[in-house]
Amino acid sequence: MSDVQQRIRETVTNNPVVLYMKGDARFPQCGFSATAVQILKVCGVNDFVTVNVLADEEIRNGVKEYANWPTIPQLYIKGEFIGGCDIMKEMYQSGELQQLLEGIAV
Repeated sequence: MSDVQQRIRETVTNNPVVLYMKGDARFPQCGFSATAVQILKVCGVNDFVTVNVLADEEIRNGVKEYANWPTIPQLYIKGEFIGGCDIMKEMYQSGELQQLLEGIAV
């Protein structure tokens, strides 16, 4: 496992909710990332780790490889890859995302 993959693994396993995105929660730099942040906030999650992939090219490429998922944003809950913006929307609408986030200190 490369250093980048190891860094990603540590980040997603040491934090209950991690969002790899363009920008950060206060200043998302793409519409999909902004939507992902809004969905988490609507679910009552205000304290989550964001990783700005625009600030680190190694992470930007590495996270796509880590999850075998080609796009950003990427949501991880309790170390598990959940999906991108569209999957988050679908899971939110079905109530599945709220169930996954239940019990996480926010």
